[in-house]
Amino acid sequence: MQMSTQLRNLRLAAGLLCALSVPSAAQEPPRHPVSGRVCAPVMGVGGAPWLERAEREDEERPKLAVSLLGLKPGMVVADVGAGSGYYTRYLSAAVGPEGKVYASDIQPGMIRLLSERLEREKLKNVTPVLSTADDPGLPVGALDLILMVDVYHEFSQPQMMLRKLRAALKPGGRIVLLEFRKEDPSVPIRPEHKMSVAEVRAEVEPEGFVFERVLPNLPWQHILIFRK
Repeated sequence: MQMSTQLRNLRLAAGLLCALSVPSAAQEPPRHPVSGRVCAPVMGVGGAPWLERAEREDEERPKLAVSLLGLKPGMVVADVGAGSGYYTRYLSAAVGPEGKVYASDIQPGMIRLLSERLEREKLKNVTPVLSTADDPGLPVGALDLILMVDVYHEFSQPQMMLRKLRAALKPGGRIVLLEFRKEDPSVPIRPEHKMSVAEVRAEVEPEGFVFERVLPNLPWQHILIFRK
């Protein structure tokens, strides 16, 4: 029975991101002009149960991921593509009541779910931000760190977004991307929702970021850290 449940969860992981993606106009999906990568469709609000699934801690180790970021009380950080706020709550705890978290998403439905979580869990240091496809809506020069969890590969205008993210960082601020490992065929996620380290570096570094390191500690994802 345990093995059957695990297989069912893996099949869900493999298919849900595609099945619940927001449909776009009938046209070729955008490609990144540097890497040639096809930008994946955005996962719709109907995918929120996938974000909140009980198995996520075992499959992705989000608490460990946040603990590896070196966040300190009082920092100002952002969760871009925050969705229902699964990671937002961990960032909120890490920076403490003296810190601040901006939780940004392009979908009003996700912002609604996020706001419900903030109320339910009494997260007083989080500000929801309804963003757009080319602007995360973050204050200029204000952030110590910007986190994107399985989000960057869905940006339809990644170059513009990276420029806006860079502008939002303090001098020496960091962006952190968690992306499912394309190099590993055993990771049960559709290929368009995976990225390799080489792809990420090819796209991010030309936009004014210095590659710092990649952390391999998670079961399915890279943690890629860049500095302004």
